[in-house]
Amino acid sequence: MSGPLAGVRVLDLTRVLSGPFATLLLADLGAEIWKVEHPDGGDETRQIQPSIAGQSHYFMAVNRNKASIAIDLKTDRGRDLVVALAARADVVVENFRPGVATRLGLDHEQLRQVNPRLVYCSISAFGQDGPDATRTAFDVAIQALGGLMSITGERDGAPVRAGVPIADLVAGLMADIGILAALTERASTGEGRYVDVSMLDSVVGLLTYYAGRYLMTGEEPARVGAGHLSVVPYGVYPAADGDLVIATLSESYWPRLCALLGRDDLGSDARLATNADRVAHRAEVEAAVSDALRRRSVAEWQAILTAADIPHAPILSVGQVLAHPQVVARGMVTQVEHPVAGGVGAVGSVVKFPGHEPTPARPAPLLGEHTIGLLHDVLGLGQDEIDVLVRDAVVAAAAAPPADAAAPPADRR
Repeated sequence: MSGPLAGVRVLDLTRVLSGPFATLLLADLGAEIWKVEHPDGGDETRQIQPSIAGQSHYFMAVNRNKASIAIDLKTDRGRDLVVALAARADVVVENFRPGVATRLGLDHEQLRQVNPRLVYCSISAFGQDGPDATRTAFDVAIQALGGLMSITGERDGAPVRAGVPIADLVAGLMADIGILAALTERASTGEGRYVDVSMLDSVVGLLTYYAGRYLMTGEEPARVGAGHLSVVPYGVYPAADGDLVIATLSESYWPRLCALLGRDDLGSDARLATNADRVAHRAEVEAAVSDALRRRSVAEWQAILTAADIPHAPILSVGQVLAHPQVVARGMVTQVEHPVAGGVGAVGSVVKFPGHEPTPARPAPLLGEHTIGLLHDVLGLGQDEIDVLVRDAVVAAAAAPPADAAAPPADRR
């Protein structure tokens, strides 16, 4: 791999989403990822449907550019292998429930004894301390507990979760920020650092101005659907053949929008002169904007609003997004050749480095695909030693797929 993190070795003890997403982004930046999986089934997401030739869409989406080594961590020899890998790694990332890594003999305090330069990151639901530290939770529970669901959904409707598992994903992002900061510090101090990231902390951090509003006024923010508590008009409005998002974040947009809608009377109405005025008359303003927009199609309004430089967007489906010219031009849709599934579409790397060509993405690994290579190349084990580990089920190695195993080419978007 090439990239700013080329040469950084990451021992990945994570599973499902928050941890694998964190290590996925590190891999995209050039880090070498050693993903440790249980020999019996591996990461749970390998079983999530739909799949191609037995390869899960979920697992492939968040585990590209990684090497898989299958080790039974509950065996003494398996633990010793992971400790030996940690001694040669720069970073360890784990998302066990607090206390599990300690029971396995793989927590920060134990691994720093063999590698004082190690940056060790724990991702958990609630963090490593506090009254709820040992509780388990998944994304939807953290979205509820962290306040996101209380502000998401229509004003008179039920609370809903964000469409993507934002608690998992933002925890992965925050973990990477902590890891990169610790690596930067290590460059000058020579010492590693422990990074503790929780999904709940990450979601609470996203509340930003919602929390600021409550702390200032004591008022609980209300759900406003796709709208905005403090800006009007802002949100989803119906055109003749679909919906359109419009956001008037600056006062200068309001009179221009009124002129385009054929409602100069609104633009000159003293009752609606400022955004604060329009917030006070939210229902009236939004009804007027909706009535005007219904007279033309989404495509017509896109052309009109683009020419006037008014912030707007159609509401696209996932398929439409992946085919959008801007998304394609930015390399956000790519193709990888999987040894079993064949050609598979994948989301590209988010971070770009202009002037440097990105390394072509490698597909998500088969379970244990790199076990033998890592044991030999990183730990220096001989083939006889490896054969014994395989025989005793301490490790597992994927068999090479037959030459004709790849699925036929197809458009799987």
